[in-house]
Amino acid sequence: MDVYYSEQQDLHDPQFHLVLGKVQRHKEQPKRAELLLEGVRSLGLGITQPEDFGPAPRAVVHSPEYLRFLQEAFVLWQDAADPGPEVVPNMHPNRPPGGYPETILGRAGWHMADGGCPIGPNTWEAACAAGNVAVQGAEALIGGVKEAYSLCRPPGHHAYQDMAGGFCFLNNAAMAAQRLRTRYDRVAILDVDEHHGNGTQAIFYSRADVLHLSIHVDPRQFYPFFWGYPQERGEGEGESFNVNFPLPLGSDDEAYLAVLDRALSTISGFAPGALVVALGLDAYENDPLAGLAVSTDGFKRIGASIGRLGIPTLLVQEGGYLSPDLGLNLASFLSGFLSLRR
Repeated sequence: MDVYYSEQQDLHDPQFHLVLGKVQRHKEQPKRAELLLEGVRSLGLGITQPEDFGPAPRAVVHSPEYLRFLQEAFVLWQDAADPGPEVVPNMHPNRPPGGYPETILGRAGWHMADGGCPIGPNTWEAACAAGNVAVQGAEALIGGVKEAYSLCRPPGHHAYQDMAGGFCFLNNAAMAAQRLRTRYDRVAILDVDEHHGNGTQAIFYSRADVLHLSIHVDPRQFYPFFWGYPQERGEGEGESFNVNFPLPLGSDDEAYLAVLDRALSTISGFAPGALVVALGLDAYENDPLAGLAVSTDGFKRIGASIGRLGIPTLLVQEGGYLSPDLGLNLASFLSGFLSLRR
């Protein structure tokens, strides 16, 4: 298995996270990557740096205004009167049909869905590096590799075409899927993170060439709350090409695997040329965000089920937060996945 990672991703080290009115140390920390890399190395897999693919992959997925905002935000924030250490908006409008704000505070509210994605001095560089890691994995599949793992952080599946959210800035899985579309007529994205992939859903919601499926905690009980319901099936040409599988809070291995079987059956019917797996490991029973109760062995079974499909597959890292078992859970998933690929 080809594995890709860039040390530039470690430059993003967010601090501010507001939870139930309390400011906490942000959960999406660089140490996540250290633990995930330990999991990769425990399987004897090598790690390759990606090349820089430039702005094109980002521009295919994200709007010019949004990309400009991400690139300029921190510098403009520092020029404001008495700024805090990170870009954090204090309002989130429901996108009224009006003009585009001129000030950085207004643009932060326009382009940031929540307070979970503070922009620091190196966020743009790290997010671009994560995008390169994802696209490099897609290029590997286009070149004939059957499976690859892109260790991306910051994650991406909550990022919309023009809006950050939920720790995410650039949508890594969407960029990878777009790249794969240059080779394959149909691409599927399977999101196994415990949070709904609302940004990815929105990007492909009107398209029939990319099937998007997300298994996640019921949004009536869990972030992102407003997206991820079963009735969200796509629109226009994309109708029926978006499928959500919400699970009750605290669902265990057996409940998860039963829903996964339904998702994999849907993918088989779609017959994609390639699959992107948005690989969240935060479904773990002891993850700090505590939404589902998947065990370490459960990840192995999940990986094996996905590997059984036998199609070219790119694994793009999403969630999975600081616990002693994070690397072990990745190794468990990868070992199960690879056991069905040979």
